[in-house]
This record gives sequence, structure tokens and C-alpha cells, in this order.
Amino acid sequence: MRKARNFLTASSTLVALLVLFAGPALAQDEPKLSAGDTAWMLTSTALVLLMTIPGLALFYGGMVRKKNVLATIMQSFAVCCLMSVLWMVVGYSLAFTDGGSLNAYVGGLSKAFLAGVGKDTLSGTIPESVFMTFQMTFAIITPALVCGAVADRMKFSALLLFLGVWVLVVYAPITHWVWGGGFLGDDGVLDFAGGTVVHINSGVAGIVAALVLGKRRNYGTENMAPHNLVLSVIGASLLWVGWFGFNAGSAVAADGAAGMAMAVTQICTATAALAWMFTEWVVLKKPSVLGLISGAVAGLVAITPASGFVDPMGALFIGVVAGIVCFFACVKLKQAIGYDDSLDVFGIHGVGGIVGAVLTGWFAVEAIGGTAGGFSQVIIQIEGILATIAWSAIATFVILKVVDLIVGLRVDENTEIEGLDINLHGEVVQ
Repeated sequence: MRKARNFLTASSTLVALLVLFAGPALAQDEPKLSAGDTAWMLTSTALVLLMTIPGLALFYGGMVRKKNVLATIMQSFAVCCLMSVLWMVVGYSLAFTDGGSLNAYVGGLSKAFLAGVGKDTLSGTIPESVFMTFQMTFAIITPALVCGAVADRMKFSALLLFLGVWVLVVYAPITHWVWGGGFLGDDGVLDFAGGTVVHINSGVAGIVAALVLGKRRNYGTENMAPHNLVLSVIGASLLWVGWFGFNAGSAVAADGAAGMAMAVTQICTATAALAWMFTEWVVLKKPSVLGLISGAVAGLVAITPASGFVDPMGALFIGVVAGIVCFFACVKLKQAIGYDDSLDVFGIHGVGGIVGAVLTGWFAVEAIGGTAGGFSQVIIQIEGILATIAWSAIATFVILKVVDLIVGLRVDENTEIEGLDINLHGEVVQ
């Protein structure tokens, strides 16, 4: 009997100790708000919004002719407003919820109108409202990038209708494929901050839209040089600063991954700007301001998918390749094919995104992002690239044709000659 009592006593003590020590461990498994992570993500969200307004608005606005500057800047601002509402209504849900039997391809509607997203709802260690808004800024800038390919000639009404449908039919599903539990993420495609989701996607949509609309009137014979490169330099500078939120913010934490993402973003951007500048200097005999800022943006684009996976040496190499390849895409490839992508959306974002996605597969470092680079990972990256190109191209073409039937895509000849500012908006730059 005494042995039985001793056994029960020992057993009870052991159970009590297990409960005592296991309790904190079990509690740690539950999501808990991190003030530091939340503060960083609030900051990152503001930085990414800065990329579109005023960053992209000024970058694009300075590169068009004076008669279209207000129309171009207004496109970025209006797209920001439209995408914010559409993301809240249904876009976030399509991208980041369980889509049931179709989950490999698109999310569901369980969080339409942000149902269930409350003050205390968490996404990891941050409020879900912050995560939703951070992702909203991505959904804002991606369609805004497409505007550059159709500058000077697309109806404002058609642009809003086209991009409103596009963000739900093209952007949200591809986001789900990569980040929301879809098939590309499951297959191991690496895209830390949007090389496929944002840049290849918008670049492909841009060139399809440019081809469907056709060239600007007198393209190739009339001077269509940027009217104010000072605005474009300011815009590019804001893009560069905002991109730290874009890339380092995609760590969704204030940690070492965010720090490394910031470091490699700076290295790659500076390297690509120099690579473009020196290439232009050799080929065209003069280094231009437009070339320098274009090279910087190409570097920002190329490091986007890689920023959470590569080390500084990888970033340096990606910057060199991106600067040179994107220069030839914008200058030589564009001339050879003869398409009119007004502000080189495909040459910088499409080509830069492809370069970055492929090189992410090669230069990924296991100690940084958990995946080692190599030939097998490059093949997986190519799968993601091809899937994104196929869906973006086909769906964009169909949407444009439907919009053309409803409201028409292109402004009339007189409007294009006189300028979009005065004819579409009743305003001009003095």
C-alpha cells in the first residue's frame, strides 16, 4: 500500500511539473501580437503606398509630353483609390482565403468586405488589418504600373474599367498562386516580394495592352521625349525609398530577414543603375539621366523576388545582369520588334522581373531563405514565370477586348493630338 501511495505521489508530482513547464510552451504556440513587428509593418505599408503616390505618379508624369502630364498623374491617383475599394470588397479574400476545391487557383469569398477582420484579429504577429492594408498597397501599384505602357492614348473610362476587372481576374488569383496557398507556392516557387506577382504580371499586361491599342500617333517620327526629367528623378527617388517597405516589409517582421532584404535591395539597385549607365555610355556614347533612373528601377525590380533569399554577392550579380539586360530590352529589343510600350513597362518590369526570378533560383542561399539555389530551383522558377505570363497575357487580352466593345479603348485622333489633359480632364499645366 505504501508503495502504491509513493507511486501516486510521484506520478502526481511529475504531472504537475509537466503542466507547469508545458504551459508556457503551449502558450507560445498561440499567435501573439508583436509591437515591434506591427510598428515595422505599419511603416512598410506607408512606404509602399508612397511608391504609387507620389512616387510612380511623378516618375511617369515626368516622362510623358507636357500635354498629358496631368492625365498620367491622375491615373496613378485614381487607380490607388479604385484598387483600395476593390481590395476591401473582394480582392483580399480572393487572394488570401481558402478557395475550397479551387484553392490551388483562387481563394474564396469568406472575407469579402473584410468579414471577420476585427481589431484583435491577427495574421501571425501583426493585426490582420495591417497585413491586409500592406497587401492592398501591392494591389495598388501593380495595375498602376500597367498605365505606363498605354500612356498618351487610352481613354480614362476604359483604363479604370480594364484595371478594375484586371486586379480581380488576374492579380488576385496570381497572388493566391504564390502567397495565398496556391499551386506555385506549393511547388516551391520563390518570390519574396513580387517578382512574378507584381512585375512580370504588370509587364506582360503592359505589353499586351500596348499591342492591342497600337502605337501612338506619329510614333517614331514625332519627338516624344520626356517633358520634365526632374519630376521623374524625384519619382524614382521616392520609388527607391519606398521599395524598402516593399522588400524588407515582405518579411512581415522586424527581424534579420528584413534587415538582409533591405541591404540586398540597396546593393542591387545601385549596381543596376551603374550597369545601365555604363552600358548606355558605351553603346550610345552618353550617359543619360533617364538611363540612370531607369537602371535603378530595373535593379529594384530584379531584386524584388530575391530579396529574402540571396546574400550581398548574389544581389551584386543580379544588379549587373538586370542593368545590362533591361537596357537592351528597352533600347534594342523594343526597336527590333517595333512595339510602342510608352514608358517601357515590359522592358523594365517584365524583363527585370524575369531576370530576378530566374537568378533567385540560382543564387538563393539556404542560410538566408531556407532554400538552396541551383539548377533544380531555376526550373521551378521558370514554371512560375511561364504560368504568370500565360494567365496574365490571355486574361489581359480578353478583358481589353470586352472593354473595347463596351466603351472603346482609345481616344480619338483630335484628343490625342491636342492632349489628354485638356480633352479628358479640362485642365492643363501652365
